[in-house]
Amino acid sequence: MRGCNDIRAWRKTQRAELVARRATIGQEQRGPWNERVTELLWRGFPITAGMVVGFCWPFKGEFDARFVIRRWREQGATAALPEVVAKGEPLQFRKWWPGAPMTPGVYDIPVPAGTDILIPDIAIVPMNGFDEGGYRLGYGGGYFDRTLAAFDRRILAVGVSFEMLRLPTIYPQVHDVPMDFVVTEAAVHASEGGKLIPLAAEQSRSRAARILQSRRLPRSGALSAETPGLSSPPCYAGEFPGYWGEDPKPGE
Repeated sequence: MRGCNDIRAWRKTQRAELVARRATIGQEQRGPWNERVTELLWRGFPITAGMVVGFCWPFKGEFDARFVIRRWREQGATAALPEVVAKGEPLQFRKWWPGAPMTPGVYDIPVPAGTDILIPDIAIVPMNGFDEGGYRLGYGGGYFDRTLAAFDRRILAVGVSFEMLRLPTIYPQVHDVPMDFVVTEAAVHASEGGKLIPLAAEQSRSRAARILQSRRLPRSGALSAETPGLSSPPCYAGEFPGYWGEDPKPGE
């Protein structure tokens, strides 16, 4: 890769290939991988009452964060979904809860309709691809990089994906923002020395707590390095229409 145009062309081709590769995952594999990533997030991050967690409605076979969001909401956290305000502008996050009013957004992805605008303390960020430096390959709009750079203090960014979408590099540019953590069905990872290093749950919680403290997060409420209840989260597939591939109605 020598120039920006070459890199943009490579990313466009690679992005299409990775999205197509993810689409080949059958439900017999997607279910266990989703449950594994859910468990790793639940065990590995100190989400406590008063924290605001941003996440994305699952799109084109991405990891479905709604299960772990439910568990965190039960612990007193608040969930928020991103909304595209305008092309080239940072995303804004609106409060979400099961049954919140929803409306189709960009790509017809459901977004909360007129609920409170919140600033997340942590964001669970889907990745079409990722590399050893913790950099993310998204859909090409640059929305998340722009959003992470726009907040008054940098939030904790946790990229989620599947191992089959790992790349040696995405050829990061100056505007690209690395994820603080990368979570796949294999492990929670942190990038050190240009290599993704798997972390045990205790290491992940401790590292996340230090980062949050250094960034003066959460904005409200106390932070604990302990996550209450480390049992495997139950499956809530029956409560979330669309989990196994059918088209959920907005708001479900």
